[in-house]
Amino acid sequence: MKAWILRSFRKGIITTKFPKEKNEAASPWSTIPVHVSGSKDPYCPTGAINDGTVKADLCISCGMCYPEFEPSMDIRGSVSKLSVPVLKKSIRLYHLDAGTCGACNLEVMALAGPHYDMARLGISFTNTPRHADALLVTGVLAPGMMEPLKKAFDAMAAPKVVFAIGACAISGSLLGKSISEVLNADVTVPGCPPDPFAIMDAIQKARGRQ
Repeated sequence: MKAWILRSFRKGIITTKFPKEKNEAASPWSTIPVHVSGSKDPYCPTGAINDGTVKADLCISCGMCYPEFEPSMDIRGSVSKLSVPVLKKSIRLYHLDAGTCGACNLEVMALAGPHYDMARLGISFTNTPRHADALLVTGVLAPGMMEPLKKAFDAMAAPKVVFAIGACAISGSLLGKSISEVLNADVTVPGCPPDPFAIMDAIQKARGRQ
């Protein structure tokens, strides 16, 4: 955190220019690894690697595949399943922790900080699903969170969009169940954890803006 503050003072710029500038650097661990030419598939503890490709919903960015695979540094790794964008204007997000280690939560909370400042894009958090346009779910689906997840979704007014943030929410990874046990995610944001740039990019895609 101190590093980007010092860089900001040196450059005279505090807030990122994303999405106006597309060359923002994402954290290496949040980008899906790419196959290095001529190398073989290494051991993967989650089974994410197969025939030179990586399944984004299983990759936990453990780094055990390096140097056969290297970070792609591509922040546009989110996969939207929306047939028609419905979040065209300002967006209110309700964040639900279904059972995280805390890493994804930190990345989500960073969106409201001065560096990313999602409010400048018309995006804000709400404390109740009744006022939310989108549901951001992080973590594996703990048994005790199944009912709260259903209730939060049901309380939202239509149209509504569900984001699965991180490998645990998307697939359950090695730890447990995915949110697909209860809901179908409209947008998935792979990464362990996904970078705030990747999350903002997914939200922008859901608005039809990228």
